[in-house]
Amino acid sequence: MVADSIVSTSAAKPASTPAQASPPWEQVREQFRYRAGAAYDSASEFLFASPYIPHDDAFVQFARPSFMPGRPLLEAAHDLMERIHTTMSYESESTEVHTPALDALRQGKGVCQDFAHIMVACCRAMGLPARYVSGYMLTNPPPGQPRLIGSDASHAWASVYCPGQGSDSGQWLDFDPTNNRAPGEDYVTLAIGRDFLDVSPMRGVIRGGAQHELDVAVTVEPLEPAELSPKPGDAVHQSV
Repeated sequence: MVADSIVSTSAAKPASTPAQASPPWEQVREQFRYRAGAAYDSASEFLFASPYIPHDDAFVQFARPSFMPGRPLLEAAHDLMERIHTTMSYESESTEVHTPALDALRQGKGVCQDFAHIMVACCRAMGLPARYVSGYMLTNPPPGQPRLIGSDASHAWASVYCPGQGSDSGQWLDFDPTNNRAPGEDYVTLAIGRDFLDVSPMRGVIRGGAQHELDVAVTVEPLEPAELSPKPGDAVHQSV
């Protein structure tokens, strides 16, 4: 089966507050600490443990160097992303789709799913809302730019919540620890959840004795100027 889709993308919305001016991470943690009668904030749903991301002191220990006392939230999150990128080794087939984040952290290697799980787990361990994002990336980069890791299959990254200040509303901001960068116009978001289990594209049970093998390939590429007169940021993704 071959499926072609035309997808319109746009540059990531910049943070309403510069990283250095974002609230201290401890202030955000206290804002989301449970209090009887407190106003409901939907971001709080992403504070809790989930099937692939348990609460464990190992995540606290790993995250702590990034979350120094009084450090702005987004600055701390960016540092955490960089540390995961430099500390973890990206190795295809070093983990499986059902590998918990704790196992990946202990072995120090994994794939994009594991990198995203670890970043989400570290943020939640510090009392901060974080969620798992699944999607695709541009397969072939523009001339002169490096090829991103994970561009030949589905990709995953993390999203961290930064509360608004004054009249500003809160904002989810994306971090890709696999490539140590903020996702942008060359990323296609498909689904968001607590972890991979929430966004799995296939789920179910197959009964019977027949043998089967699943082979999937994905290509994400810009449209040529002559194709459908696309708007800036349009892209095609092709699944085989």
